[in-house]
Amino acid sequence: MILAINSALDIKIFSPSQPIGIFILFLGLIFTGMIFYIIYAVSTNKESIEDKKIRTKKEYLQQEKIGKLFPKKK
Repeated sequence: MILAINSALDIKIFSPSQPIGIFILFLGLIFTGMIFYIIYAVSTNKESIEDKKIRTKKEYLQQEKIGKLFPKKK
């Protein structure tokens, strides 16, 4: 049974010394690099400039609303 599978599909074409094998290794390296970059980007919690502007604007609007609800008495 095993001989029939090996003769039907030549596994040697996927070895690292063959062009398909080199291509598969190259894709694996790119994929691994992307995964590590995503993990790094998420763990450092970098905010974009637009996100900071939106957050600052929301906080300002929230403070205005709180100020209207609870006006300071002098």
